[in-house]
Amino acid sequence: MKNFEFIRRDKHTKARLGELTTPRGKIQTPCFMPVGTQGTVKTIFPRDLHDSGAQIILGNAYHLFLRPGLDVISKSGGLHKFIGWEKPILTDSGGYQIFSLALLRKVVDEGVEFQSHIDGVKHFFTPEDVLKIQEVMGSYIVMPLDECVHYPCAKDHAKVAMDRTLYWAKRSRDAQIKAQNERNNKQLLFGIVQGATYDDLRKECAIKLAEMDFDGFSLGGLSVGEPDNVRHEIIDLVLGLLPPEKPHYLMGVGLPDDIINAVEYGVDMFDCVAPTRYGRNGTAFTSVGRLSIRNSPYIEDFGPLDPECDCYACKNFSRSYIRHLCNAHEMLSSSLLSLHNIHFYLNMMKNVRNAIAQDKFAEFKKEFLRKYKTETKADIK
Repeated sequence: MKNFEFIRRDKHTKARLGELTTPRGKIQTPCFMPVGTQGTVKTIFPRDLHDSGAQIILGNAYHLFLRPGLDVISKSGGLHKFIGWEKPILTDSGGYQIFSLALLRKVVDEGVEFQSHIDGVKHFFTPEDVLKIQEVMGSYIVMPLDECVHYPCAKDHAKVAMDRTLYWAKRSRDAQIKAQNERNNKQLLFGIVQGATYDDLRKECAIKLAEMDFDGFSLGGLSVGEPDNVRHEIIDLVLGLLPPEKPHYLMGVGLPDDIINAVEYGVDMFDCVAPTRYGRNGTAFTSVGRLSIRNSPYIEDFGPLDPECDCYACKNFSRSYIRHLCNAHEMLSSSLLSLHNIHFYLNMMKNVRNAIAQDKFAEFKKEFLRKYKTETKADIK
């Protein structure tokens, strides 16, 4: 069954439109996927995510395995029912989180042993275990176990991690095929391209993953401190090697300007914790940059966070009021700012898709970046 339809490419760039078909609805790409690591997009009701136009959200298999655990999720009827979200869910394997536990894990070819950051209990994950966990959860798009490295990383270390990622990818693909044949499992499995900042490693990984015929392909190990120009070169290189008829997912990226730049290279799917993390810390993304709402200029500013936004927060509350909530440490401030930021991201992607459909993405990008300034304060009049 063909799950992804490549619709068209912008005439002047590599930006592209697509449609990913799932049993729980169609996903128009390029898309942004709000991150719900522990089964919730922090501070936001699922109802409000739906109203803001979210097509799909993320969960994290590592965190959900540890808490509340597979038994609870299974007995509830699966992750969708447990968290009250009817649209598609993508679950990350948790590889990045496991490999962040540098002093609490041990990596071997068979898999990875790690110590829970919650209670210290030791666990061992094989690539097959990771897929089985996500099968129990019932997410539609699943990620295999991969080995992440930090930036900067010595080439010999990056090579070992890349080789192990490929070995685990092959085992994961074999396990997926077995599950499809034995249990009619219809989950989509994406391969993850690793290789740090080394072009030859990235190229080797992308080519070998493409030969395994995954349902989609992800770029991992980016936005970890590498220079922007290096990240752009890697994205452009890797996407040129991946099958164009499959979806391309840039993991963990990023800020609005990062996303706009990556769309130009042909990325279809994005996720990042930035909208809610910045919201919880008193920052709003707006059409002319980031606004640090705690600052004193907004004490008597009774305009909306962004006059160009039609989200619930902007239609009903002023910067002055939201600033007051932030400085009074009221939870409503985090909720309103996070909701606004998610709405901003989703609306940005809607505008991106419209621009590609009209072969005007280059003009859209130029105008968007002209107005948008990645500063901590925006002056909107």
